Amino acid sequence: MSLTPLLPGRLGFGTAPLGNMFRAIPDDEARATVEAAWDQGIRYYDTAPLYGAGLAEQRLGEVLAGKPRDSYVLSTKVGRVVLDEHATDAPDFGEKGGLFEHGNPNRILHEWTADATERSIEGSLKRLGTDRLDIVWVHDIAQDFHGDAWLGKFEEARTGAFRVLSRLRDEGVIKAWGLGVNRTEPIELTLGLDEPRPDGFLLAGRYTLLDHEHALTRLLPLAAEQGVDMVVGGPYSSGVLAGGTHFEYQQAPAGIVERVGRLKALTEQHGIGIKAAALQFSLAHPASAAVIPGATRPGRIAEDTAALAENVPAAFWTDLRAAGLVSPAAPLPHGA
Repeated sequence: MSLTPLLPGRLGFGTAPLGNMFRAIPDDEARATVEAAWDQGIRYYDTAPLYGAGLAEQRLGEVLAGKPRDSYVLSTKVGRVVLDEHATDAPDFGEKGGLFEHGNPNRILHEWTADATERSIEGSLKRLGTDRLDIVWVHDIAQDFHGDAWLGKFEEARTGAFRVLSRLRDEGVIKAWGLGVNRTEPIELTLGLDEPRPDGFLLAGRYTLLDHEHALTRLLPLAAEQGVDMVVGGPYSSGVLAGGTHFEYQQAPAGIVERVGRLKALTEQHGIGIKAAALQFSLAHPASAAVIPGATRPGRIAEDTAALAENVPAAFWTDLRAAGLVSPAAPLPHGA
């Protein structure tokens, strides 16, 4: 089935920053940010046990506990089991370094077996304070976390998490499942399997103004053939497209800074915001069902909703293409 009928709008809220990504966020600020998302009409929320060792799920759940459960869509991820014991070593986030060093101190078990999948879901339900999940993503079975060992993790998930989630979907316990990754290859591999069949995927950072060529040429044609939808995560490329300094969760290199400068110059020339260009580009592909930027400050939510609604002239997209700042194959708004 398609994800689109499940999602209550094209703008959702990604909660990775609420797990104290990059900095320690006060509880009241985190709560106010989720409340701001609700007040702005956002009704799709995505989270994961990895985000601060359960911290993002806890913070999201505290706010959503006061909302009617049928009025929003909730997705989380499997592949990480948050244990009751404290970690004794620094957590391993692969290429992401100390991404959640300010999160909860709990030890995390990185495992995609059937048993770990069920334990992961049980823990998420408890932290979120809910009795059900709508969408479950298989998290991070890709090169950025596992290097050359990623295919082994993929096989662990194929024989474990994939089958558990397919069964739960068939039983009506969840509505959909797929992969939530920062690389296209695991999704390509999954779509090439005879079974089990995912409903969609969450692709973070790979369909943005700064990085979309590989997804366009390899993944998205295959997804279109199978009617599988994409949720776009990380539309601001870790923040560098929204005034931040991070790209791929690290300090942005000089080449990226230069490219962002060219993009900003073009948006200023046309009198539009770069956030509007980023969000509307990510949603222009027919496979894009929703985009889920993250935030840790309430004011950012209003910026996102305004950016999605902003009138971006067709001339901007034409000039963007002419400047070589997007792939010639990328679908653009207004058919530019």
